[in-house]
Amino acid sequence: MKVFTRPLVWKGVLSLAIGVIAVVWPGITIGAFVLLFAVYAFVIAGTELMRAFRSDSAGPVIGRVLLAVLDIGAGIAAIAWPGITALALVILVAVWAFVTGVFEVVMAFSGGKTAGERAMFGLTGLVSIALGVVLAIRPDVGAVTLAQIYGLFSIISGISALVMAANVGKADRRLTAVANPAAHHAA
Repeated sequence: MKVFTRPLVWKGVLSLAIGVIAVVWPGITIGAFVLLFAVYAFVIAGTELMRAFRSDSAGPVIGRVLLAVLDIGAGIAAIAWPGITALALVILVAVWAFVTGVFEVVMAFSGGKTAGERAMFGLTGLVSIALGVVLAIRPDVGAVTLAQIYGLFSIISGISALVMAANVGKADRRLTAVANPAAHHAA
């Protein structure tokens, strides 16, 4: 069973390391997100080009090539102007949070839900709206905050994985003792 604990330990250690880096150096994390976005844009451009030349008709070919060119442009822009790209990504998250929050508040007032469900939809909707507004007002601070929140999430995730790995290890020792009591008493 030790085979099952190793991935959990590695996940925990890597999550902790990434989390600490994100909290201590949020600028590096923001840069990594922007670089990841650029890589994603280039990969999507490649897939669009592959799909374009697999098509039987000229219409989809032209559309997919144009999408690929647009994706390549987005990737180049992200690398050339990482600050603007980071702000654009934060504004995108702000819009997403605001719109999601509005829908959750609307769902809180729709019928067929218990009072507790309505309260949770309303509360999470209001928090989401507030997050969207704050990020839209100060996207520069929002980028750093998002990086640090991601870091805190990674730290908690890493601790959780390490605790699970320790529990799996304990369970493995217990199962071994139950399955082979003679070997357990001899040790």
